Formats: sequence, structure tokens, C-alpha cells
Amino acid sequence: MMQAITDATLLRVFVGEEDRYGGQPLYRAIVDKARAMDLVAATVLPAPLGFGPSRQFRSELNVDAGDRLPMVVEIVDSRDRIDAFLPVLHDMVESGLVTLEGVRAHVIRRKP
Repeated sequence: MMQAITDATLLRVFVGEEDRYGGQPLYRAIVDKARAMDLVAATVLPAPLGFGPSRQFRSELNVDAGDRLPMVVEIVDSRDRIDAFLPVLHDMVESGLVTLEGVRAHVIRRKP
């Protein structure tokens, strides 16, 4: 079954692997909340290298970084649904960067 291509919003959340929310990794809590709110799709991507406002590199190659690898959570849905998710995200993230961009989405689903 072919779905139409639609305008959507891609939300990216940049956090650290060590960041926590409710006793679990923050990136996992964000995905769980997105799923609970029925957002279309979410993916977590580990980043082998990055830096934030502290200007210190976070890298899997830096033994001093410890458990501080960058993580990127990507969520796609309509602009309205992403806008409704932003206040929830704001309450969950203590420190991080959030970006939004317009994308064209095409969902592919095949009947079983």
C-alpha cells in the first residue's frame, strides 16, 4: 500500500548518553514519551564524536569522556503534533539542543 508524500517536521534532540530522566536514560525516556503520545516515528542515533556548550569533545575514543557520548533522538510527525510534544520535551531535558526542520515524509507499509 502506497501512502502519499506529506509535509512533516523532523525534531532532533541532542543529549548526552549519561543524561537521565525518571531513572532511565533520557534518550529512552524521550522515545517512550513520543510513543505514548502516538507520534509517527522515533529513532536514537549514537554519535561517536561531538561537543556542546562546554566545548569539550565527547568521543568514544576519549577514555576521559567516560559515559558521555552524544546521542541524537530523531522524531518525525506533523508540525502540530511536534509542537504539542515540545512542552513535554522541555520538561524532560535539563540540558541539550533541539532542532526542527521541515521534511517531506513518505511512509511505506506493506500488507502482511
